[in-house]
Amino acid sequence: MAFFPTFTAVALAASIALPLPAAALDDQQKKEFGEFIKQYLIENPEIMLDVQDALQKKQEAQRLVKANMAIEENSTNIFDSKNDVTLGNPKGDVTVVEFFDYNCSYCRHALPDMQAMLKKDKNVRFVLKEFPILGPDSVAAHKVADAFRKLAPEKYADFHVALLGSAGRASDETAIAVAASLGVSEDKIRAEMAKSPNDGIVQATYQLASSLGISGTPSYVIGNELVPGAVGLDDLEAKVKNMRSCGKTAC
Repeated sequence: MAFFPTFTAVALAASIALPLPAAALDDQQKKEFGEFIKQYLIENPEIMLDVQDALQKKQEAQRLVKANMAIEENSTNIFDSKNDVTLGNPKGDVTVVEFFDYNCSYCRHALPDMQAMLKKDKNVRFVLKEFPILGPDSVAAHKVADAFRKLAPEKYADFHVALLGSAGRASDETAIAVAASLGVSEDKIRAEMAKSPNDGIVQATYQLASSLGISGTPSYVIGNELVPGAVGLDDLEAKVKNMRSCGKTAC
């Protein structure tokens, strides 16, 4: 009895491997073959898990290939946009770009990773790319942030840490309060927002994110790789180390 399943499995594999046209089987054979496959899968459901895993790996590989091409095509907009703020060493040998939203809880959890990396590594360049995707409050908070950046770029890092690190939901009001605490009045912020709205900047970031396949925050770009999610300091540092070692995030 132990021989039959082994034999049928081999027969199934052989049948699938052979490039036989559908016409090679008559209706009865097709029915019997279909019933056999169904029964085999019912008796061996773990096969479907293997198939699902293989599909996910294939899709992830395709996503990475697409992202790598998009990174190369949009390199200037990703790494050197005049609308972004650069922290750390402006001439650092490795650049980490973070797409973030002020209302993203995962971005809040990842904030200490950025701070620790900048404290430990004096040769890394960290680019903050504002990507408000979590509703009107996020859009409003990022509008204030953009105005603050234009008025007091030297204080933007403090603004960023204060607003992203605060409890509660970021909004127009909370962002204005943070700006005021750093010496930039609401009147100045409102005037700058009216004079120089950031709608075009946000739309450009949306388009860039779409081309990269980014749908959530935080998302990082390091060298040739898109890194989705709050992966943690160890992972980020390992990728930076690899960039220095071999020019890629994975050596």
